[in-house]
Amino acid sequence: MAANIRADLAVIHKATNTSHRELSERYQEILQRCFRLSDSEKVSGLKSFVDAVANENVSQIVSRQVMSNFCQHLSNLSNEMCKDVCDFALTRIQPRVISFEEQVAQIRQHLAKVYEEEESWREAANILVGIPIESGQKQYDSDYKLDTYLKIARLYLEDDDPVNAEAYINRASLLQNETKNEQLRIHYKVCYARVLDYRRKFIEAAQRYNELSYRTTIHEDERMKALDKALHCTILASAGQQRSRMLATLFKDERCQQLSSFGILEKMYLDRIIRADELQEFATHLMPHQKAVTIDGSSILDRAVIEHNLLSASKLYNNISFEGLGALLEIPADKAEKIASQMISENRMNGYIDQIDCVVHFEMRETLPMWDSQIQSICLDFNSLIDKITATHPEWAAEAMDQLLSSNQ
Repeated sequence: MAANIRADLAVIHKATNTSHRELSERYQEILQRCFRLSDSEKVSGLKSFVDAVANENVSQIVSRQVMSNFCQHLSNLSNEMCKDVCDFALTRIQPRVISFEEQVAQIRQHLAKVYEEEESWREAANILVGIPIESGQKQYDSDYKLDTYLKIARLYLEDDDPVNAEAYINRASLLQNETKNEQLRIHYKVCYARVLDYRRKFIEAAQRYNELSYRTTIHEDERMKALDKALHCTILASAGQQRSRMLATLFKDERCQQLSSFGILEKMYLDRIIRADELQEFATHLMPHQKAVTIDGSSILDRAVIEHNLLSASKLYNNISFEGLGALLEIPADKAEKIASQMISENRMNGYIDQIDCVVHFEMRETLPMWDSQIQSICLDFNSLIDKITATHPEWAAEAMDQLLSSNQ
């Protein structure tokens, strides 16, 4: 019974001239008895045990060893019991936290795991934040600190708090070059990409996701998920040169043809107008934070598609009235004017606005850069075709190359 546990602890407390080894063994025996108590008395018994062991009159050599053993048995408790006992232990140890830094870290790691299982993301993150990784006297290795920072960042992301997540990703970024653990490096890159995604830095996020999709150490299914996220972020990004380059990269990646959103990618890459009714299926695949509403009342996806359509219109028309542009983009004329003005001022589209005549004038891009770009695209496609022929018919390709070389001599 819990009363007997408290009585035995009092006896040990009053014992004098007892060696550290004997004290440790007696505490260990009582700890085992605590875990054999009934559920109704187990929490009370463990609290009494922690209260006795954390007492200042108990030698630190004994108390640290016993508390370490206590931490190893926490997995034997139910979640509710564990939360109750761990909260009490952290409160009781707090005045002597410097003496029990390692044990406090173990308790917090386990308690955070319990909260994570219950999907209490913020509580789990706040528990881990309490580990004195930088401020304490114990020196933690780089892998432990990196792993803890990444856990905190991930938990904040699950709680839709990208601001705090970014703060801990920034701490992790100072350590990720020091680790040789490939899994931690990948974990860092995934968390960093997710932070960029949540912060609506979609082009940067797309680049990170696309990089992950080529990591051979990641399972094939996970690589395809990363590629899918890269595609989504690219479509949601603001129209401009950076997005155009990313669209080209993804469009030329044959793996993208297996993705459900490839149709939207293809239309964007080929500068085709996209209608609102074509986006319904694509919108269902977006994450909640990607469906957020912007300042002007439209969704992130709507805004991205409007900008894309406006850029596509600039390649079809020399000029167009505000009313005509609004009808083409399926938005009010004044909103179309505002978006066009913003894109022109940010150098994401060439043109100017005549507000007297209510007309948007589009300026043609220089012919030579366009011609160079088209030649480059044809050369890339031709090289890709040669690689495929060589892979399918290597002997024929080798013979053809020998004939070409001999004819040039």
